[in-house]
Amino acid sequence: MKIAILSKGSLNYTTKRLKKVALERGHEVEVINYAKCYMTMERGKPVVYYKGEALPRFDAIIPRIAQSYTKYGTAVVRQFEMQGTFTTASSIAINRSRDKLRSYQILARQDVGIPKTVFARETANLEEVVDLAGGAPVIIKVARGTHGNGVVLAETKKAAKAVMQAFYVEGVNFIVQEFVEESAGTDIRALIVGGRVVASIQRQSLDDDFRSNTHQGGVGSIVKLTEEEEKTAVKAAKAMNLPICGVDMMRSKDGPKVLEVNSSASIKTPELVTKRDVATKIIEYIERNAKARPRKDKVGA
Repeated sequence: MKIAILSKGSLNYTTKRLKKVALERGHEVEVINYAKCYMTMERGKPVVYYKGEALPRFDAIIPRIAQSYTKYGTAVVRQFEMQGTFTTASSIAINRSRDKLRSYQILARQDVGIPKTVFARETANLEEVVDLAGGAPVIIKVARGTHGNGVVLAETKKAAKAVMQAFYVEGVNFIVQEFVEESAGTDIRALIVGGRVVASIQRQSLDDDFRSNTHQGGVGSIVKLTEEEEKTAVKAAKAMNLPICGVDMMRSKDGPKVLEVNSSASIKTPELVTKRDVATKIIEYIERNAKARPRKDKVGA
């Protein structure tokens, strides 16, 4: 097959692993910097250009779209979709996953466990927002943050009001969430491929930081998921219509709660920690599904 990996970083661990495995399995592979693509649209002829030439038709694409390039990157993915190319993550599913509020609305509708979440604007009663989230301390998140950026722990109601007012002044959309004390500084990432958990790690912050993201200095270790955690991860991926993704969860006294479904999750730490060959699982999934007719997106939102 002809496979394109849409990535801004050809030296990125995940990109390199996917390319290496695909080549070893006999496929033609090209890494394409989607930020440098441009597109033409005319009747019945969607074309993607790269480095001055029209790209050939690919059997499959693997989008590795950075958060800061979501809008343009998903437009490129959509152009390939218009050509009938199979993609491991649809443009609309990537967009959904990048909007935290939209994600929580979808997950809640599908009965997936999530932290209690409140979304409001400047007309809201700030004290009531904190109370609805379970009272201080609370987590305040920028609606479109990633890698733990734009996430604040407000330990008192006064601190929470100050943070919310600052966000209001800046015109930043944010959400307020309950703080799960028993899971502070720790979370679980489950990598999903084709509706199955193929690797899972626990991420722990190195200091008193309540964020466990490895991008924030957290470390990963092997973890065995409970049956409920595995079912929750699979259900969350299905709810977001992302057959290949990373599901971040925290353990609480009420069971697993999903924090995020990542459409471009790195496989580096899960592979290195668990010794699982996640890249091969992804390429095998493409081999099984690239020739099938695309499934209709039934999520709706």
